[in-house]
Amino acid sequence: QVKLGESGGGLVQAGGSLRLSCTGSGSTFGLNAIGWYRQAPGKQPEWVETFTTGGTGNYADSVKGRFTISGDSTKNTVYLQMNSLKPEDAAVYYCRHARFSYGVYWGQGTQVTVSS
Repeated sequence: QVKLGESGGGLVQAGGSLRLSCTGSGSTFGLNAIGWYRQAPGKQPEWVETFTTGGTGNYADSVKGRFTISGDSTKNTVYLQMNSLKPEDAAVYYCRHARFSYGVYWGQGTQVTVSS
């Protein structure tokens, strides 16, 4: 069993920054099983980034160069630093924990609103 909780969402002006956090717990929790997704109203969920060993991350083209993923194993937390935010980045952001044979778990989501 893995539990996830996101925080850090809010309202920001276009061009601004936010840092989202995803903190997890559970015996099978691992930072490199964490990915960030987002879902805007009326749209399909979109993969954003995945944390990778070494912390370099894999990024969707839509956020490459603007978003950075990082992790702190001492806090069981993965961060999503979002810079140069655009109105089209507005969505509910979710972290997802997926590890082969251990199932998929989602956080409750955190709202990001970007005003133009």
